[in-house]
Parts: sequence; structure tokens; C-alpha cells
Amino acid sequence: MKHFYDTCVLPHVIDFACGLPTFERGRIDLLPEASGRVLEIGMGTGRNLPYYQPEKLTCLCGLDPGLHPKAEQRAKAAGLVILPMPLSAERIPMQDHSFDCVVSTYTLCTIPDIGAALKEVYRVLAPGGRLLFLEHGAAPEHNVRRWQDRITPYWKAVAGGCHLNREMPALLQAAGFRIDRLTQRFSPGPRLLTYLYTGVAFRD
Repeated sequence: MKHFYDTCVLPHVIDFACGLPTFERGRIDLLPEASGRVLEIGMGTGRNLPYYQPEKLTCLCGLDPGLHPKAEQRAKAAGLVILPMPLSAERIPMQDHSFDCVVSTYTLCTIPDIGAALKEVYRVLAPGGRLLFLEHGAAPEHNVRRWQDRITPYWKAVAGGCHLNREMPALLQAAGFRIDRLTQRFSPGPRLLTYLYTGVAFRD
């Protein structure tokens, strides 16, 4: 039953939720910044694909252990060719400095070993390469954060491993990234889910 839920139900639920205006809005501003050799971690159903600018991309690789057929459909509609990598981000099968840009949207909350994954992202980025990120995570308000901590063990069991309480800037800095631009805010919706971090981090 769990396998059926994870493979046949959950991808459609996540695709719907991540397509809601609260979560979709940030893609419009962030994704056109991607350029050169691009790796997207957690490509999933391809929600980001309509917002890339094909003329800026040398190549686009999509890393996701559960890469969905919708991603290929959205790639074709956007005029993109993706190189699929049906793997998790903790071990990226590419040489050091393989990419100019890595994209992560609503993905860092789900990766089991987030520290290992971010070190891998750092490794495969070229010096001066950028990580474009749009993530939800730990809220600054004590009462909201307390409930995020309480609910996360149950939430991640039904939401594809999603942690509500990860402090994204601290995780990026611990992996060696230099955060160049960062916007933090509550977006409309349940406050447990909608504290968003948007920005650009560099590999020195």
C-alpha cells in the first residue's frame, strides 16, 4: 500500500500542491536566471521547466529518484531536452565542477541526508557557480516553529520525506556556500508550510 501511495498518488498530490500560486510565484523570477550547464535536483514532475529560457542553457540535467513522466511532457512543451538522472542527490554521478548552475525548488526539505547532498552540489559546481534555491522551512516565529518541530515526524511520513523545520541558510553555509541574495517571508497559506527562502548562493 505504501509503495502504491508513494509512486502513484503522492507525485500527483505534490504536483498539485507545488502548482498552487503560493508556491508557483517564486519560480517566475528565479528560473530565468539559470544558464550554462544546469543541474536541477528534485526535478519531479517538472514544475520548473516552463520557466527556463532554452537559449541560455548549454545542457539541462534532471536529478530525481522518482522522476515523473510529466517532466518529459513539460520539457517538450517548453522546447527543452533534459538528461534524466533517476538518482538521489546524496551521490551525484558527475565529475567535480561539471555544472555552472544548480537549481533546487522545494527539494531540500525532502532529502534524507541534506548535508551530504549539499556537499555533492557544492562539489559538482564549477568555481563561481550558482545554486538557485526556492525552499520552505523553519519559521522565525517561536510558536510556528514549535509546531513545525512537533509535526515534522508525522508530516514527513505522508509528504515524501518533507521536513517543515529545516533552516535553509544555515544548511547552505555549513556546506560551504556563500549566500549572495536571500529573501525570507511568509507566503499566503498555512504558516507551518509557507515560510519561504528564495535566493542565490555561490561556490567560491
